[in-house]
Amino acid sequence: MPHRSRLAILLLDLPPDVHGAGTAFWAGATGRTAAPDPADADWASLGSFADGFHLEVQRTSEGTPPRWHVDVETDDVPAEVARLEALGARRQADMGSFWQMTDPAGLVFCVVGVQTGEEFDRHAVTWP
Repeated sequence: MPHRSRLAILLLDLPPDVHGAGTAFWAGATGRTAAPDPADADWASLGSFADGFHLEVQRTSEGTPPRWHVDVETDDVPAEVARLEALGARRQADMGSFWQMTDPAGLVFCVVGVQTGEEFDRHAVTWP
C-alpha cells in the first residue's frame, strides 16, 4: 500500500551544559528567534526554511554528544521504517510512536509521524 514521507526537520541535539549557548548561537546565525515549545521546555523552534524544512533545538540528557539529526516524517511509520531498512538503515530504538534509526554510516535519524501538516502534504514523496 502506498505511503508518503519527507525529510522534514533538522534537530540540534544539545546536552544541558551547552544548550543555552547553542540555541542562542543558531538563533543568531539564522536571524531567527528560538521559540520555546510551551508543552516541552526541552524544545525550541527556529522556524521553517526552504520547502518547509524546520530547524529545531532539543535539550538532550547528559552523555549524549552534541550532534545534528534529521527527522523523516511519514503517514505510515512501519512502512517507512521497512523502506529505509531495505536501503540499509538499522533500527536503534523503538521510542513508542516513532523509531530512532541509523543510516549505513551510523548517523542517527528518526522516523516520525506527520508533524508539519500542510507542508507535509505539499512536499511529501509517495512511495509504492
